[in-house]
Amino acid sequence: MGKFTPAILVLTYILVGGSLAAMVWKGGSDQGTAIAVLAGTLGICLAFHAYASQQLAERRIIREVENVRDAHRLMVDAIDSTQKDMLELADRVQNQRTSRSEELTSEVKMLEDLVMKLGESIEDRLNDWQSAPATVVPLRGSPAMNAKEAQALALIETIREALIANRVDLYLQPVVSLPQRKTIFYESFSRLRDASGRVLMPAEYLTVADAEGLVPSIDNLLLFRCVQIVRRLAKQDRRIGIFCNISLTSLRDETFFPQFLEFLNENRDLAGSLIFELGQDAFATRGSVEARNMAKLADLGFRFSLDKVTSIDFDLQDLHRSDVRYVKIGASLLLEQLLEVEGKPAMKFLKDIHAGDYAGLLARYGIEVIAEKVESEKQVVDILDIEIGYAQGHLFGEPRAIKEQVLAETDPPAGFIKSTLPQQGRRRA
Repeated sequence: MGKFTPAILVLTYILVGGSLAAMVWKGGSDQGTAIAVLAGTLGICLAFHAYASQQLAERRIIREVENVRDAHRLMVDAIDSTQKDMLELADRVQNQRTSRSEELTSEVKMLEDLVMKLGESIEDRLNDWQSAPATVVPLRGSPAMNAKEAQALALIETIREALIANRVDLYLQPVVSLPQRKTIFYESFSRLRDASGRVLMPAEYLTVADAEGLVPSIDNLLLFRCVQIVRRLAKQDRRIGIFCNISLTSLRDETFFPQFLEFLNENRDLAGSLIFELGQDAFATRGSVEARNMAKLADLGFRFSLDKVTSIDFDLQDLHRSDVRYVKIGASLLLEQLLEVEGKPAMKFLKDIHAGDYAGLLARYGIEVIAEKVESEKQVVDILDIEIGYAQGHLFGEPRAIKEQVLAETDPPAGFIKSTLPQQGRRRA
């Protein structure tokens, strides 16, 4: 009812009553009768008004009660729906946790089986090693060679102890896209520490470790941690991948590689994020066994990268056949190949094409060029001029050790390394 409606109705009632009273008075009745008619008419009108107002108020209250009931029903339905969704969400979370727990349990069990099989094989190798003569024959009686031999033996034991004590750190260095400088990949590096905490660089120990058959153990631990780090990074950005170094020794090792392949088969969902890296010389000198084993990895969807490049005149068909999808070329080496032909930049060995077409040429074979060891902004400008899309180097970030608490999450099962190493003994001459 509007704000002025009651006043209008009252005026209407008065007019009706007044009209009736006037008609009665004009009809010959006295003044008292006319007043009585007026009062009666007003009374009837007001009584009707009160009744009508009451009915309207009751109907309004009934409508409001119905609206409240409808709102209550909607609220109850919404609460029921929300509770149902929450229960379903809780079930999904629980199922995911159970599934992840089963996955991790399966992965650890698989690694434990791997450790057992590797341990059995190396135990046989150890028996042969221990049964061999334990003399060290100096070369031409040279005391200097005796000192070198003793130093090599000490380094071997340092490496062995570092592996057994799990003093192996994982370092990651970013590989960025240009010109955005967004991290697209990481390269992984392993670093050993001796008992004093001193970091051993690969150049210091790899030659000795390779001769003693310890490289597969280092590769195995690095691989295990790379897989765990890739899984962790995938939660943030599935485009992130990791370059993981692998040696020819590991590729041709009859004990290591079959178990290595089995482990990767169980983790083939990471094939797009885990790239195995070989040096250019190692790739060129690979034998038939290594080539077949690389093909087996490729069959699982894994791809390869070349680093330590000394010549950029690649056999592109061979790289493509071998599933090499990345080549890392030092920025200095790459820029040294530039020369001008008729005022245009060209490559020394490809003078008939523009230097900016070099990366496109490799891309036609499915190979991406990464300029590594980039140290200055000027190099970045020159690299962009020849349309290289990726770069790596201290300018974009130095290799950094993974934090200890994160590294602890990537530790292999207890005894993983120790069971794969020959026990301490005397070296065969």
